[in-house]
Amino acid sequence: MAAPRIALVAGEASGDLLGAALVRDLKALHPDAGFAGVAGPQMRAAGVEAWHDCEELAVMGIVEVLKHLPRLLRLRRALRERLLAWKPDVVVGIDAPDFNLGLERRLKARGLCTVHYVSPSVWAWREGRAAKIGQSADRVLCLFPMEPAIYARHGVEARFVGHPLATMLPMHPDREAARRALGIVGGGPLLALLPGSRGGEIARLGPVFLDTVARLLERRPGLRVLAPMANPRCRERFQRLLAAHPRSLALHPALHLVDGRAREAMAASDAVLLASGTAALEAMLAKRPMVVAYRIAPLTHFLVKRLGLLKVERYSLPNVLAGEALVPERMQDDCRAELLAADVERLLDEGLAPALRQRFEELHASLFAPSPRAAAEAVADLLPGR
Repeated sequence: MAAPRIALVAGEASGDLLGAALVRDLKALHPDAGFAGVAGPQMRAAGVEAWHDCEELAVMGIVEVLKHLPRLLRLRRALRERLLAWKPDVVVGIDAPDFNLGLERRLKARGLCTVHYVSPSVWAWREGRAAKIGQSADRVLCLFPMEPAIYARHGVEARFVGHPLATMLPMHPDREAARRALGIVGGGPLLALLPGSRGGEIARLGPVFLDTVARLLERRPGLRVLAPMANPRCRERFQRLLAAHPRSLALHPALHLVDGRAREAMAASDAVLLASGTAALEAMLAKRPMVVAYRIAPLTHFLVKRLGLLKVERYSLPNVLAGEALVPERMQDDCRAELLAADVERLLDEGLAPALRQRFEELHASLFAPSPRAAAEAVADLLPGR
């Protein structure tokens, strides 16, 4: 039997990491397999022949996407033709759903076996998308344990393969070690502040987060605030908001910006105030009490509510995974400084309750893969002769 050919298409740095781990595990199962597609440095190091670099797909924001749309469409068309000529046994699209699902759908229609790795958030937005995703992928690999049941309701095969953060982050984080790594000395309460990783998030949440810190400092002059910035652009935007804040001088001594290092900042903190998203999952895995906040553009919020696109009562991943309100959520009109400050102050007073720590640990355990090579096994099962 000919050596299996496996194509992979990763869209950004996180997909590159997932793809590299997947390739290493697939090689352990099929040492003779060949790999090619869209890859970053991690996947290339793992042995993938890169036809394109994954950075070519890493475009975010409506304006940016529109600007790059002709190039992305040309790239997808050329990639589709090359994949059809190469005839891989399986094509794995890793995240990047806007690019990959369309590619997968066309390849599946031409007879190729397709896998989509990392389910879009069908549990939150338009569950009916699950059926459409099934038109693109023969199998969906899910990071969260509640997702396969959603796909099953729409006749789509999906497997839970574990969340990579579950193994990357320790079950019992060492707060003092994190503080030493960040150069934090002395006692006193420490708040980690994460206003988001996108420009729109920082524009909408940055001012209210700064107002919240100003209120907290009035009541707790010894409070220190550590604000990890996702990238230089985020830092620049947040610094402009800080400079324009009416209490900028009062905020400066207490508020420290750091480049990256969000996980260390959360592990070092006594409480976390953050934008809803993956950061909430990371705070849960760091076993830290948190307040989750979010605002979207008013028109977007109106349309989402009016059209019934959002189908959840809970927004943050800890609450979604738990099926109950474990952490406070302040969304849209409730995302106000006076409410956020009261929530944070309560967390600083009470700390992490033992019962909440136990729930966080249970949820952490629920994200471990069902087997060490679950994702690779789910792909290898689709190879000819299996």
